[in-house]
Amino acid sequence: MTTETMEAPAAAAPTATPPHPLREFWGYFSANHGAVAGLVIIVAVVLVALLADVIAPHDPNVTNTALALKPPFWQEGGSIAYPLGTDPIGRDILSRMIHGARLSLLIGIAVVAISIALGTVLGLVAGFFRGITEIFIMRLMDIVLTLPSLLLAIVIVAVLGPGLMNAMLAVALVILPHYVRLARAAVITETSKDYVTAARVSGAGTVRLMFKEVLPNCTAPLIVQASLGISTAILDAAALGFLGLGAQPPSPEWGTMLADAREFVLRAWWVVTFPGLAILITVLAFNLLGDGLRDALDPKLKR
Repeated sequence: MTTETMEAPAAAAPTATPPHPLREFWGYFSANHGAVAGLVIIVAVVLVALLADVIAPHDPNVTNTALALKPPFWQEGGSIAYPLGTDPIGRDILSRMIHGARLSLLIGIAVVAISIALGTVLGLVAGFFRGITEIFIMRLMDIVLTLPSLLLAIVIVAVLGPGLMNAMLAVALVILPHYVRLARAAVITETSKDYVTAARVSGAGTVRLMFKEVLPNCTAPLIVQASLGISTAILDAAALGFLGLGAQPPSPEWGTMLADAREFVLRAWWVVTFPGLAILITVLAFNLLGDGLRDALDPKLKR
């Protein structure tokens, strides 16, 4: 062995560069093929909702009794001008479903935005201010959870009056306890960690601890719950619309479309099948997306 070889320093072992957080997230998320399929469906529904005025072949509210209950184009008597047929007063079902996607997404996003904002604040307050404050908030949420969600929403809308805005508020109040309980549990877990203690010792006030230190570390479970909450909101709003308590005619909301066509189920299957499938596929897509987000954001579930 030569002197040069002995004196040569050992080559430093190459250090592995940690992956970008977004790349790591996508790696875990894309491993769930159902979640990817759900994401694709949701993106398609969002594009349809945004471009509804462009891609809808007809005005969703224009009636023509001469075309009432026209079957889909592949059945006898159908027309390619009305691919999915018409409803009892001659409105194009496809156009109403396309515009209904906009309403349904608006309902889901607005309801979840209200619930997650109010629920996060209440959860933070309950987690930081223990004692009587926590007991009051959590027992109130427990009372809401003991009541059937749809029945409670019906009662709230019956008090406030039927309408889209009141239905959205009712559904938001019904799903509120889930966000409060989730935020409180996350806050209690985070407040026991060293970084919160260090921030408190350095002089951080309660408001700063709540919203700057703890809240950013509680977002993962809230994001997962929000994706699942959108599907719940769409489903509950459709149920209220079906009962005549949600969006009012002639709004092309999917639940209202089912309510308008329930008398013609046996003689015109398409008037309920296609709006029902739209609700089913959209709700399923958001549930699949929520499962994928849970797998990607929860460290305990990362493979």
